[in-house]
Amino acid sequence: MTNTDTSVPQAVLRMRELAHSAACAAAIRAAARLGLADGIGDAPIPVSELATTVGADPDALQRLLRALYCYDIFTETADGLVGHTAFSRLLREDAPRGLKYNALWATEPWSWEVWGLLDEAVRTGESVFPQLHGKEFFTYLHEDAPESSAVFDKAMTQSSRLSAQAIAEVLDLEGAGVVADIAGGQGHVLATLLESRPGLRGVLLDLPDVVADADPRLREGGALASRATLVPGDCRREVPAEADVYILKNILEWDDESTVRTLRNVAATAPAGARVIVMENLVDGSPEMKFTTAMDLLLLLNVGGKKHTRDGLLSLIEQAGLKVESVRPVNSYLHLVESTVCAS
Repeated sequence: MTNTDTSVPQAVLRMRELAHSAACAAAIRAAARLGLADGIGDAPIPVSELATTVGADPDALQRLLRALYCYDIFTETADGLVGHTAFSRLLREDAPRGLKYNALWATEPWSWEVWGLLDEAVRTGESVFPQLHGKEFFTYLHEDAPESSAVFDKAMTQSSRLSAQAIAEVLDLEGAGVVADIAGGQGHVLATLLESRPGLRGVLLDLPDVVADADPRLREGGALASRATLVPGDCRREVPAEADVYILKNILEWDDESTVRTLRNVAATAPAGARVIVMENLVDGSPEMKFTTAMDLLLLLNVGGKKHTRDGLLSLIEQAGLKVESVRPVNSYLHLVESTVCAS
């Protein structure tokens, strides 16, 4: 008997979807840039009304939404209106745990260029970014792509907001007078720590243009300004900040040499016995492996860096002359490694 089964195997269906998954990332980026989530209130609205609000072609917008519906990003009602889902609300500017700028950062123009060269990066084990743009990644951002640099800063702030409260609750700062947030971005984590501990003082160290745009609570006139010191600098060169506790959150993701050098810079400034807290999402044992492994590959592509295994990170910390004391989870993707500065 002739086999008349014309169904497509599930593996083929799934692989086809995965091969075209860039369309999903692009659709999310388009939704964020158009401001679709902010254009919809609590009640669903006609697509034509949303198109007018965001300045889009109604037919093209309907096609974009159709793609987003497939991933439960926005929803279509029985009468054809467009409304919110839990996912689409994360793209709103006012979302308490928003991911709009994280989504934009992951899909910046440079990212499409480097993903296409992943095979080359895997062959060489090195970043492909310098050959594309003639300069290192962060130099390019600050010199040639200020809009992308601004998106990066906002994405880091959003990430900090997601984890700041959890960090404040898990971090033991008993007896500490000064905490230094190294490469702490705009300082959201530091501000959260200072707010929860009235007797604590803080130092925020980051690149000059980042510190200049620090959290308003930390800047002159802000509620925490009298307890905060803003220090412009590059932690890979030096760490001019003396503190009892040093925090390095999601920054030790360069090449191993840069990571060890940064930790040694901390140790060179810190008094003996000072605590050094490293927080990273590790690639082993993470409940968020799809996200973590994607970030690991992106780090390889843009800066030649990596996400660490537990043993790999502990080894680098020890190479820097620090004594590892403990490792524990902060939340579903972030681990906290505590070490101390040894007496010289």
